[in-house]
Amino acid sequence: MKTRFKKVSSSHISISELMLPSHTNFSGKIHGGYILSLLDQIAFACASKFSENYCVTASVDTVNFLKPIEVGELVTMKASVNYVGHSSMIVGIRVEAENIRTGVIKHCNSSYFTMVAKDNDGKNVMVPGLILTTLKEVSRYEHSVKQLALKKEREYQKGIATFGSIESILSSNEYNVKVELE
Repeated sequence: MKTRFKKVSSSHISISELMLPSHTNFSGKIHGGYILSLLDQIAFACASKFSENYCVTASVDTVNFLKPIEVGELVTMKASVNYVGHSSMIVGIRVEAENIRTGVIKHCNSSYFTMVAKDNDGKNVMVPGLILTTLKEVSRYEHSVKQLALKKEREYQKGIATFGSIESILSSNEYNVKVELE
């Protein structure tokens, strides 16, 4: 099968939504879970648009909540495919909130979702290759490659991790832990 290639720009998608009181948490800020739901929706739309297939969320690799979002702000999410594998894609998403009275825009969140393309039978399907056309796209691709390497290293370390004795944990001032074995 011959590999197709598509430009990153063919994956670009953005959504905007006014934040309402019904989206708030107990402190009156926009609930992080609501933002996560929107992030998942835009990651799906971006990956599906790029791959031309139904996509599922394989993992949410990073979600950094940088600044709170207020009621009445216009939230805009911008997504693009930053990396492709065989059937997987890493979608980078930037979240900005705009105070519509003052025009002040703040960067509130950066997220990276790994999405997998599926065929009609639910099997993984090959995605197009990625054409990088700007230095920013190259930088995002390189960042994704590094993140994948770190993810593989974390998985490897989980398999070999040993924590030593309970005494070493208890004698350390680094941990906020108390052990009471029964």
